[in-house]
Amino acid sequence: MPPDEDLAYATIEQLAPRISARELSPLELARDQLDRIERLNPTLNAYVTLMADSALTEAAAAEDQIAGGDYRGPLHGVPIAVKDLCFTAGVATAGGTTVLRDQVPKQDSTVVARLRAAGAVILGKLTLTEGALGGYHPDLDIPLNPWDATRWTGVSSSGSGVATATGQCYGSLGSDTGGSIRNPAASCGTVGFKPTYGRVSRAGVIALAESLDHVGPLTRSTWDAAAMLAAIAGKDPDDPTTLPEPVPDYIATIDAGVKGLRIGVDHAWNSERVGPEIVTAVEAALDALSAAGAIPVEVEMPPTDKAVAAWRLLCVSEAAVAHAATYPSRAAEYGPYLRHMLEIGVNANGPDVARAQLQRLDLNARLRDSCAQVDALLSPALPTTPFPVDAESLRQAPSGAGTVHSNGEVSWRQRYTVPFNYSGWPAITLPTGLNSEGLPLAIGLAAKPLQEEALFRLGRAYERATDYVPMRPPLAAEA
Repeated sequence: MPPDEDLAYATIEQLAPRISARELSPLELARDQLDRIERLNPTLNAYVTLMADSALTEAAAAEDQIAGGDYRGPLHGVPIAVKDLCFTAGVATAGGTTVLRDQVPKQDSTVVARLRAAGAVILGKLTLTEGALGGYHPDLDIPLNPWDATRWTGVSSSGSGVATATGQCYGSLGSDTGGSIRNPAASCGTVGFKPTYGRVSRAGVIALAESLDHVGPLTRSTWDAAAMLAAIAGKDPDDPTTLPEPVPDYIATIDAGVKGLRIGVDHAWNSERVGPEIVTAVEAALDALSAAGAIPVEVEMPPTDKAVAAWRLLCVSEAAVAHAATYPSRAAEYGPYLRHMLEIGVNANGPDVARAQLQRLDLNARLRDSCAQVDALLSPALPTTPFPVDAESLRQAPSGAGTVHSNGEVSWRQRYTVPFNYSGWPAITLPTGLNSEGLPLAIGLAAKPLQEEALFRLGRAYERATDYVPMRPPLAAEA
């Protein structure tokens, strides 16, 4: 366990037994976190809304409950934050927009309600891109990458990545439509977990593209992600797409080891247009997991480029449905990026959308067949480390070829994420250290539906094999 002055970077696994034993006060922990946020957030912009009063009330209640013998599990008394897509009763939920800035839900989203039922302390709402797509509204702040403020933070759950990486919460919720849990995790140096589609309720979560949206945790360890998923997963009558299967006890099996688990790897797919240090990190991870007893299996990934390029059309077409109440009737209140994308969605050609959907189904079938004989697929999390960005360009409509916003660049950067939004497979991003520039490196693992347990076992085994310690960005405010 780290010394108390380093509690901001502790894992939930480290905190929980000390809270349960009443060695740590949830109220003092919440106060420390709120003080830290007040110090760091003016620079890093991870939070859009701080819920200080309710957080202290929840922390005090948790302390009393635990003292009275009512300990609810590893999240009890632990400060958590949520992406500002998740409804919070009595607290504005704007989804990175100004058009929804006056939206104050009357009740919590299911995921927030379940976190509270588990005893978590909700610190506040985290910054995101406008509507959870690729650009930020010009009137709102952009979260800064804590490793290098000139680099990408990995839209759209950027505030979740920054807050978790910098000790401004012990875990966070994000959403992932094309990589927006896994990209911030990879860019900021945290664990990111996208569960099986339907494993976690989306009731009370502002939609981007409902057939692609997933809600899941960003944390500082695999164990922490397992604990958070266990708290929020499960059937929900308010979301008919949730799955009826019971939620396993992920913590009970996380240390079962990986002996005999088959890891699929396509070395060519994993290295095409991928930074050499990332290729090395993926191969080193395969070696570490093999040494722990996993079995490498050569697979051949299907071509992904055309289907992944079609993601944008599917996404913006569904986004046009999600925003129908305010777009185009209040188009002037939208930022240039989201306005541009919604216009594409509103005017989408039916046959083109149908063709894109058929490409999605084709890729899903080919992915299923390619991975039929393996328990998980290993790949880079991203093909590059966080790349330089111009903050002003992130507030503008997509520009021409050669930019991060162009369709070709999006399909290239999303080749390791979008296929698993298409298929609904669970996927985890794991930090592996820093590259020669001092920027985070990360790997990705994906598995077939409802095989979250295998991913947690693999993530845990990898962390143990590599003596993983959560990374700490070099923050000037802590110097």
